[in-house]
Amino acid sequence: MIDGILNVYKEPGFTSHDVVAKLRGILRQKKIGHTGTLDPEALGVLPVCLGKGTKLCDMLTDRDKVYEAQMILGIATDTLDMSGQVLKSEAVDLSPDEITAAVDTFVGCYEQIPPMYSALKVGGRKLCDLARAGIEVERKPRPVEIYSIDIKEIVPYNDHKISVLMKVHCSKGTYIRSLCDDIGQKLGCPAVMGSLLRTVCAGFKLEDALKLSEIESLVRANEIEKYVVPVEMAFQTLPGVYMKADASRFLYNGNPFELNNVQKVSGILSDGCRVRVYDHDGSFLAVYSYSEKDQKFRTIKMFL
Repeated sequence: MIDGILNVYKEPGFTSHDVVAKLRGILRQKKIGHTGTLDPEALGVLPVCLGKGTKLCDMLTDRDKVYEAQMILGIATDTLDMSGQVLKSEAVDLSPDEITAAVDTFVGCYEQIPPMYSALKVGGRKLCDLARAGIEVERKPRPVEIYSIDIKEIVPYNDHKISVLMKVHCSKGTYIRSLCDDIGQKLGCPAVMGSLLRTVCAGFKLEDALKLSEIESLVRANEIEKYVVPVEMAFQTLPGVYMKADASRFLYNGNPFELNNVQKVSGILSDGCRVRVYDHDGSFLAVYSYSEKDQKFRTIKMFL
């Protein structure tokens, strides 16, 4: 079984679950999970966790992302993107300065309402399933953060509409479709997401992503493991903690341990920080958190 993370380029027409299902066949292993849903027509980076790496799924989902998104001003659909049924279409007469000023107001933290066509669950059912059944439910706004929005291009679109190409760096849980809709409301016109390309996700970059066909070729050539990122590399920015020989037993059992059980620390410890933990032989086994008050380390996630 392969353990680690594979940087997959999700192509259009595939759901994130489709990618996982196809990889199970290509790699001939069941223990595979993805790190966050991409819309079927969206493209780009989809880190996929393999074997022991599946314990990373929730941890990688929590990290920030970068998208290249097209926003079309003058159109509204039921899905908030161009795959849905058009609800409104109108001419838009806005200057680049007006559009830029409205977009800039969304940089920072704001409360975003998730779209009905999303995989988010309410009462145990996916919102998208409810939407397809013609049921709309109230969604509570959720805090998201937009770290930056860089407008790359503002050009005319069909029938007196406007296309805005922008690069968005955002926190977990941000829906770019909802962001486009919210910007449209700020401008006083309908807006949808046209296209979406995820270029960065949890530190994994577009230029390193592999298509499913490329992964299949690498498996046939017995070279796929060269492209699998080891689990510990997902935590390379964290301080490293190395156990003393007589204290590794604490680590093997997933127990808390004290600073005096540590042989060496690489990096700087601070209260509440997460650390990579290695046994006395140098094998990476876990992520712990450090408490400065009692100088103790406590388990976050084990990778035995």
